[in-house]
Amino acid sequence: MMDPELLINGISREILATLKAMAKAKTPEERLMYSETVKNLSDSFGSILGILSDMAVFGDEDSSLPF
Repeated sequence: MMDPELLINGISREILATLKAMAKAKTPEERLMYSETVKNLSDSFGSILGILSDMAVFGDEDSSLPF
């Protein structure tokens, strides 16, 4: 599995680069294309965060129970 920090940083950089490109877009079609790309990247980012959250919840199985 790839390092989660690398995934998060990579997707964040792609989102920022796409937003900068979208700011320079001239036509509504270009803006729509960039908007859809940002949405897809944001969805991917959210999925990765969800997986990491699930891993954190299930990662404590080795600890002793308090009762």
